[in-house]
Amino acid sequence: MTIGRTETKGQTVNNVRPVVEIKNLVKSFSGRTVLDNVDFTVDPGNIVSIIGRSGGGKTTLMRCINLLEQPDSGSIALQGEPVFAGRKTVCKDLAKLRQQVGMVFQRFYLFPHLTAVENVMLAQMKGLKIPEKQALHTALELLAEVGLSHRALAFPEQMSGGEQQRVAIARALALGPSLLLFDEPTSALDPESTRDVLAVMRRLARSGMTMVIVTHEVPFAKEISDQIVFIDGGHIIEQGPPSAVIDNPREERTKAFLRSYNSDS
Repeated sequence: MTIGRTETKGQTVNNVRPVVEIKNLVKSFSGRTVLDNVDFTVDPGNIVSIIGRSGGGKTTLMRCINLLEQPDSGSIALQGEPVFAGRKTVCKDLAKLRQQVGMVFQRFYLFPHLTAVENVMLAQMKGLKIPEKQALHTALELLAEVGLSHRALAFPEQMSGGEQQRVAIARALALGPSLLLFDEPTSALDPESTRDVLAVMRRLARSGMTMVIVTHEVPFAKEISDQIVFIDGGHIIEQGPPSAVIDNPREERTKAFLRSYNSDS
């Protein structure tokens, strides 16, 4: 099995609908607006990285895409199919939606009583009703792809944070998603583990997997992304290719964020 899809990275095909299309999205918590009329589009095969200060709305936007958070208003369409419209969820099968839109969290959420291979198998057997033997075959292939064949029988407590995160990526891939969401996948990792996880994500990028990545790793975002989105205070302040947003930002808030990042790194 080859991780990801076989499209060419960044490829745009005429008449192909965006994988994600969000319009006028609003989300608030306890009266505080976290996303304010956000418009956001992801094309097939593209990698979009979302950067910005903590609390700016990055993770909330990510969680709205697969309806882990329900917006207050606006619209969300995935591959041309509406899943949220106006003020209500219109997706009829949230379980299927979350198979198509895989998510890798900051924390790994592996089942502690299951081995690495069992964690990857379970997603297939429960979510896709795949027979155990087939699920085992796929799980072993995916663990090999993320460099963890030798850890297939290890339990989460026996693995490093980076190894657990790579198992979580394999688990998400096991459902055959058309889109992968990464929410700060390296924020809890040491530098060596971060390097290993980013290497897996680079391979996914080369394979053509469509990805949305919330990250503080600005150099990585610049390297891997087709588009960069800078979000602050619930608003998308600036978006475009890395050469524009990171190398030649127009907006003063983007410039201030990048100066702050460079001074801290």
